[in-house]
Amino acid sequence: MFTRRHAIRLGLTTGAVGAVGAAGGVFQSLASGQPAAAAAASGTAPAAPTAVAPFSVPLTVPPVLAPYRRTARADHYRVTMRRASKEILPGTRTDVLTYNGSFPGPTIRARRGRTAVVEQVNALDMPTSVHLHGGNNPVEHDGGMMDTIAPGRRRTYVYENKQPAATLWTHDHAHHMESEHVYRGLSGLYLLSDAAEDRLGLPSGKYDVPLVLRDAQFDENAAMVYTMDDAENRTTILVNGRPWPYLKVEGRKYRFRLVNSCNLRIFVLALSDGSTTQHPVQQIGSDGGLLAAPAETPVLVLSPGERIDFVVDFAQYAPGTQLVLANMLGPGPTDLVGQVMRFDVGERTPDTSRVPAQLATLPALPTPTVERSFDLTMDEPGTGHQAYINGRTFDPDRIDTHVQWGATEVWTVTNKSATIPHNFHMHLVQFRIIERDGQPPYPAEAGLKDTVLLFPGQTAKLQLTFDSHRGVYPYHCHMIDHSAMGMMAQLKIA
Repeated sequence: MFTRRHAIRLGLTTGAVGAVGAAGGVFQSLASGQPAAAAAASGTAPAAPTAVAPFSVPLTVPPVLAPYRRTARADHYRVTMRRASKEILPGTRTDVLTYNGSFPGPTIRARRGRTAVVEQVNALDMPTSVHLHGGNNPVEHDGGMMDTIAPGRRRTYVYENKQPAATLWTHDHAHHMESEHVYRGLSGLYLLSDAAEDRLGLPSGKYDVPLVLRDAQFDENAAMVYTMDDAENRTTILVNGRPWPYLKVEGRKYRFRLVNSCNLRIFVLALSDGSTTQHPVQQIGSDGGLLAAPAETPVLVLSPGERIDFVVDFAQYAPGTQLVLANMLGPGPTDLVGQVMRFDVGERTPDTSRVPAQLATLPALPTPTVERSFDLTMDEPGTGHQAYINGRTFDPDRIDTHVQWGATEVWTVTNKSATIPHNFHMHLVQFRIIERDGQPPYPAEAGLKDTVLLFPGQTAKLQLTFDSHRGVYPYHCHMIDHSAMGMMAQLKIA
């Protein structure tokens, strides 16, 4: 079971330990076989427009987008942003914003060394901007918050894909609109592979499964309800756009790619089979690609924008075993937010995949020459509705940080909010976490990262090297309601 010791080891502060402990009731109820609602102390769930029995809907996987043209060095794609009506809650229709009519959007499978040319057509009635989250791209192809596509216009983004294999994703970034646009569906997967990853023999093909997590609130007509900075009421948990789904798995190894595409919700995930036995998983990757070595962990902690790749060997479970991916952190009633999906284990099948002891060689950490500090704050509940970095709200006409091209720096980022968690996302750069509250990072956080979670009072030291592109890029909280409220700033690399 997830314990206080595990929480502390993961770098969670005292307040976060308490929150996880309180939410741990759902894990206990799953372990004891009691209904989660009976164990929930956080209140009764609001009435849903359609009663969705947990684990009654099969998991689906977003479609893979085929290029309409291939050349010797590039793959060409066309994506249209448009409204669509989709079945999310069984037997109902919900209006959403989509890429190519898919919720979530279609997956682009890119290859290191091959350029992806993506034409984005805006068929909506508001401006958009498409950001490849985790991508290393020049400013004109970064999809910045002020670099928008007007309604009825189109824009071509060119991704050179010179970085290591990684689980990336695309989403809208139009400032003051990104929060609602992403909430209503403008996000999709971008999976980058390379030869080095291929040689490892990791589970692949149909055994490499993306799990795009998000939450939502629906009204009595199954319409999606959006209210800025509302974490409490977004209590329907969706995986790949399906509410609390199940997945039938064979008795063999699977690779799962977790993406937290929520606006605000943080997940603390663990596998439960209805007993008190722990079921650790092997985490093999984080935001920027593979870890140096697998990290066995009893929980997976994932804030908005973060990605985690992990492997489960279902051959260790008897056929017929049902494993719940439980969530041990609120807000919301635990009978809703305390469970994400279920794995139904089938018969054992032949499996030649493996998880080697050495996965990747991480780049060396150069000696930093500059140190900077950044404080994240926002108006506490009931006191206002703005958010700040170093006491300032976002101004697109202001450069907040000037960086010399090629420099290596250490940034100390502190969440100064008293009750509100934040995270910190960098465009362009994958950083390394070198400290959390003065302690080395947990092994699962020791890889390449572009987003780091900070509970109230928590501090992280990040090492960054700015040696790929010049120009102006944003950094911001990726709890994107906070970003839309002003928790964003700009750096200029020159």
